[in-house]
Amino acid sequence: MKRYQLMMALLASLLFLTEGMQAKITLPAFFSDGMVLQQQSSVAIWGNSDKKKQKVTIKTSWNQKKCATITDELGQWRVKVETPVYGGPYSIEVSDGETVTINDVLIGEVWLCSGQSNMDMRVGGRYSDPVIGSLDAIVTSENPEIRMFMVGSKMTSAPLTDCEGIWQEASSETVPDFSAAGYFFARKLNEVLRIPVGIIHASYGGSRVEAWMSKEAIEPYKDLEDVHNASILYNGMLSPVVGYGIRGCLWYQGEANVDAPDLYTQLFPSLVNDWRKKWGMGEFPFYYAQIAPFNYNKGEGKGKNSAYLREAQTACLKLIPSSGMIILTDIGDARTIHPMEKEAVGNRFAYMALGRTYGKKGFPTTGPLYKSMQTEGNKITLSFDEMGKGLTTYRQQLTGFEVAGEDKVFHPANARFGKDAQTVIVSSPEVEQPVAVRYAFKDYIKGTLYNMSGLPASSFRTDNW
Repeated sequence: MKRYQLMMALLASLLFLTEGMQAKITLPAFFSDGMVLQQQSSVAIWGNSDKKKQKVTIKTSWNQKKCATITDELGQWRVKVETPVYGGPYSIEVSDGETVTINDVLIGEVWLCSGQSNMDMRVGGRYSDPVIGSLDAIVTSENPEIRMFMVGSKMTSAPLTDCEGIWQEASSETVPDFSAAGYFFARKLNEVLRIPVGIIHASYGGSRVEAWMSKEAIEPYKDLEDVHNASILYNGMLSPVVGYGIRGCLWYQGEANVDAPDLYTQLFPSLVNDWRKKWGMGEFPFYYAQIAPFNYNKGEGKGKNSAYLREAQTACLKLIPSSGMIILTDIGDARTIHPMEKEAVGNRFAYMALGRTYGKKGFPTTGPLYKSMQTEGNKITLSFDEMGKGLTTYRQQLTGFEVAGEDKVFHPANARFGKDAQTVIVSSPEVEQPVAVRYAFKDYIKGTLYNMSGLPASSFRTDNW
């Protein structure tokens, strides 16, 4: 009898210990120690419990408030908590009877950066593509106020609810393997605003825009010949983070879609609209990079001039509310699709966010954008938006302009600045009566036109030929 009682007592103890080792509350990877939550916002926190119809409580240390919810039939739960002005570190306690504590939580500004390989390019460089200034950026990167989360690469046919990844502080050990454009953006934002910055990175090299669109968004286009690998990256990499509290999004993609620029003007606005609906946060800022010039056709004259994709991206400015485009016509490289000046990319994203999202004044937020033209004799005068105090070449020759007459044949143009460098005047001895102008409208070209703030002008054409 005593032996039986002893065995039962041991069994009970074992069962108790086993239950105690079972985590009842599970959270997605990004709800973890070191995370950054968007300040002065109502942010969602969600997860799972091993019990259905179970009460779950969340306590936030910045206000000592508790909120509660009930798990659904699958044990899933979701709540929203109010965040204060930037600061920390704080903690969050989540409990369904057993408590999980998230420590070292900062409150600040959170941005999502996504796209293909130019967004994915790491600070330390990859393969044969170095990043200019990487060593200095790495050795000076120590900053506990910059936190980075990189979503693990994954393609799936169905949307996932979680991903691989951890929050990391900026340091010489973590920064080399993070998105260069994303890190330089976060660094500049933190430097100017002096508040914590969280950057979530979800990019995949060589990816087309349709791969980042949900099943619902791509449905009207799924059967088109130019649509490939629809939704596979949205499902595997974006779906898990949808709903995480962000200020806005940075997008650097388009190189893989140079074959279908007209379709891009449909797909890209649809993607942005869909993401905004999925997040349920209204028209959050969506800033994107115009692809840099590159010799996509290897000088063979085959295929589509990538300037048409840059034109499509420019057209999207009018199709996507609360959007902005940074311009990279000056940093393209004929030998590689990956420009080395990633600090310029990140900084230009930051200038746009600082001006348009955070209300900083006194500077243009992007480079000159074609506005209008006026013909007088054999000359055409071009006007621009986003000029700031005026135009400049930084003492380079003003090149890249072409003019054409009614015959639609373009000739290299002589270009000069008008009065006070507020306009550009172009002409060609080959064209007596010009009717159209193009600037930097080549597969690969080095832009020479800037505003006085050092931001390059976009390529453009005034014709629709």
